[in-house]
Amino acid sequence: QVQLVESGGGLVQAGDSLRLSCAASGRTISLYSIGWFRQAPGLEREFVAAVTRGNSTRYADPVQGRFTISRDNTKNTVYLQMNSLKPEDTAVYHCAAAASYSPIMRGYTVPSRYDYWGQGTQVTVSS
Repeated sequence: QVQLVESGGGLVQAGDSLRLSCAASGRTISLYSIGWFRQAPGLEREFVAAVTRGNSTRYADPVQGRFTISRDNTKNTVYLQMNSLKPEDTAVYHCAAAASYSPIMRGYTVPSRYDYWGQGTQVTVSS
């Protein structure tokens, strides 16, 4: 199985940028589609972005145009570049790995698709 570790979170001001990393160990990350989810206090975990094994991507509407997901299989890492951050982006961000295939990108937006999860990294955006 694969282990995932997120890093890159922190406290920033509105309008700033952060790049989150999701580093895999145990197995090569190229075997998995990877999703980013976030969870704010008192709220349910929500989909942020996903990248498939074939490098197709999908974004949640609130982050479309501001966030970019990418993968570097040579480094066994997936990234989430977050620009123009807003206070409502404040949450714990988790990456997750899915071994199964979905014929539609919407299939990668649900947590149940994913088999392995990281512990998360906190992102706090002040106004």
